[in-house]
Amino acid sequence: MAHQSDLIAEDIHAYLQQQQEKSLLRFITCGSVDDGKSTLIGRLLWDSKMIFEDQLAALKNDSKRCGTQGEKIDYALLLDGLQAEREQGITIDVAYRFFSTDKRKFIVADTPGHEQYTRNMVTGASTARAAVILIDARKGVLTQTRRHSYLCSLVGIRHIALAINKMDLVDYNRQQFEAIHKEYTEFAAELGFESITAIPISALEGDNILQPSRNTKWYQGPTLMQFLETVDVTDEAAARPFRMRVQWVNRPDLDFRGFCGSVASGTIHPGDEIVVSSSGQTSKVARIVTMDGDLPQAVAGQAITLTLEDEIDISRGDLLASPQSPPYVVDRFEAKLVWLHQDALLPGRSYLLKAGSTIAPAQIDAVKFKINVNNLQHEPGQTLELNEVGSCTFSTNAPIPCDRYEENHGTGSFILIDRLSNATVGAGMIDRPLPRATDRQWQSLDVDKQARAALKRQTPKVLWFTGLPGAGKSTVANLLERKLHSLGKHTYILDGDNLRHNLNRDLGYDDAGQVEHIRRIAEVANILIEAGIIVIVPVISPFSNERQMARDIFTADEFVEIYLDTPLAICAQRDTTGAYQRLPTGELRHSAGIDALYEPPEHAEYRFDGSLHTAEEIALKIVKELFEDEQQIEWEI
Repeated sequence: MAHQSDLIAEDIHAYLQQQQEKSLLRFITCGSVDDGKSTLIGRLLWDSKMIFEDQLAALKNDSKRCGTQGEKIDYALLLDGLQAEREQGITIDVAYRFFSTDKRKFIVADTPGHEQYTRNMVTGASTARAAVILIDARKGVLTQTRRHSYLCSLVGIRHIALAINKMDLVDYNRQQFEAIHKEYTEFAAELGFESITAIPISALEGDNILQPSRNTKWYQGPTLMQFLETVDVTDEAAARPFRMRVQWVNRPDLDFRGFCGSVASGTIHPGDEIVVSSSGQTSKVARIVTMDGDLPQAVAGQAITLTLEDEIDISRGDLLASPQSPPYVVDRFEAKLVWLHQDALLPGRSYLLKAGSTIAPAQIDAVKFKINVNNLQHEPGQTLELNEVGSCTFSTNAPIPCDRYEENHGTGSFILIDRLSNATVGAGMIDRPLPRATDRQWQSLDVDKQARAALKRQTPKVLWFTGLPGAGKSTVANLLERKLHSLGKHTYILDGDNLRHNLNRDLGYDDAGQVEHIRRIAEVANILIEAGIIVIVPVISPFSNERQMARDIFTADEFVEIYLDTPLAICAQRDTTGAYQRLPTGELRHSAGIDALYEPPEHAEYRFDGSLHTAEEIALKIVKELFEDEQQIEWEI
């Protein structure tokens, strides 16, 4: 490697010591597509001589074969390593690169400019301390420039280098530079950046990258490298209260029990008191253990193992904290959410919330408003589409420890995960906690579910019928209830169509309406189960997520899923509502399985092919298999 320091060859230990003492700046390059982000970083690596000789040879060959700069070196190819990136001439994934100067070390994240890859940009920005936002001097401030700027503000970046690139293509026009600077500054006034430093550059020609350009004698500000070497990178995490999420409980033998994790903020010493946020139990630190031996103290960013003076219950996901400044422990909160999935957010759907090593089921109760990235105005909305940002209220199934994001990035951020596909669908930053639902008093009652069921001499169950419209759900449910009633069973049918006339009359038939429709039915079914009733639920329930949500409300032996897998053609023949006939006319909208998605169950307790079994046969089999233990029955429908 042709590095600027001769110490590598002369004294490698002195060089490593020198590098260790330098400050480290993590920064991100972002902006709209084709503004020159990869070219800029490639130029920084080239000019700082951080390229291996084999990389240099490969770069020259690749520039001739698939470069975009003719006979010149295409610096972007140093970053765009994926085949798809080189074919399209765009950045798709996040590329991290290290380089250094005499004053500072750098880790730079080259992020995509395309809107569809915004999730990758958020990933790169989440650990950055500064951002280089590129703008094409010919195009000015674009929508994606605004979106990336807002996201930088959202994740807590406070220092911006506004690199107005491709000045060579506008003849280094000062008026063009100043007009773009003015427009961006007016837009960013509400974003809370501490500094915005505008720099006229040409990443391809090297103007104002490392050295001042003779083409911009009218510009008296710093070069891009001067900005990067001098921007404030003071990490405030060390001055904040102590926080450490437990990632692993280390128990190699009977004599050692340690709690492993990375210090998110603050400083810890042996003898310091800590509190376990979930339980409120306290103890004192006995040792701070690392691979290199015990430490007298640990600070934010260090990976450590703590041993305590007392044997208290601590598990993976628990948050250890300073008892003088404990975190919030909440099951409801407001947060900014960046939606990262092509399927829209569905309020009421159950997702997994992951904050560090803490995982809990969570729901978005409501979208308070969406944020227009062009003008930063709040706009009404009930859902979020891919790359949209909104303020949402959340509830979790169990209290979680957290901080407000502006107070502690490490414990105030989270991601949302789809419970079935395990895809990351959202990234959130907590704005403020809300009163805990668990703080509301639950009225104790003397007569419980078991007592009510015993009085009725039956075992309460939820018989959840799912299938396409016309599959026979309501028909089977009606026959089933008739026979159970004749056997003296106490039953109730929660028919999905009937509930649309009263309890759920305010809901639409779109995805969000379907999710809330199922949530309400499941909650009512739970109330009836508490009353000792056998609940029969014939409802399309098109989404696997919501059927799993319904199942999770009940104990394992209370919920029985019955899938009527009737062929579509037969469902259409049986149709009494005209839904299937109205489909070609365009009158029908959002009918599950007809013009909308239906996700068949994979693990239903019962599956019946409606073309092979009659409704009477299905009802008979269910009664015999589920209720024959309670009494011997001989009957015909």
